[in-house]
Amino acid sequence: MDNYLVAILATTTKLFALMTPPAVLSAFLSGTKQNDEPQRRKIALKTSCAVFIIGIVLFFFGNTMFSVFGFTLDAFRIGSGALLFITAVALMNDSPDKNKISSDEDISVVPLAIPLCMGPASIGTIIVMGTSSVGFAANMVGAVSLFIASSGIYAMLLCAKSIAKVLKNTGIAILSKLTGLLISAIAAQVVFTGISAFLK
Repeated sequence: MDNYLVAILATTTKLFALMTPPAVLSAFLSGTKQNDEPQRRKIALKTSCAVFIIGIVLFFFGNTMFSVFGFTLDAFRIGSGALLFITAVALMNDSPDKNKISSDEDISVVPLAIPLCMGPASIGTIIVMGTSSVGFAANMVGAVSLFIASSGIYAMLLCAKSIAKVLKNTGIAILSKLTGLLISAIAAQVVFTGISAFLK
């Protein structure tokens, strides 16, 4: 039992880190400036649910989906890495005017769930986890870890307003820039990994 708890804790920590919480928090704060508290809670819930559903589907069927559509994980890495670069540039050029959104725009699935939470790093890791998980216990560890990590994203977004009060506008701006640098580094690594695999 203790071994399973340790495995769940380790897997949850890894998945939560790969979901790039700073990027999600920054985008959530920027994209919900025009929303009231009930709308923010709704967006937070939809985001976490979308992350969990996408994660479960990839965990159990990711490898099969790639085979059916005829593309490899390395091709996905290159394509999604390029998209991730665009996200990084958008964060680096972040400004209050660019962050204004219409009241009917829903950011819960795009860009919060995809590609920020479920970006190349987390998707690739989940697919590898699902492929290497054999047996009911291993599958349950993966599923429970995904649920806890998704719940962690939900809790963080619920506290976003309090975090914003602590960070202030300057702190949020710095967080956005640092997140942009982090995402660009992840994107570069993902693209280089995909290209290297193709060249081999």
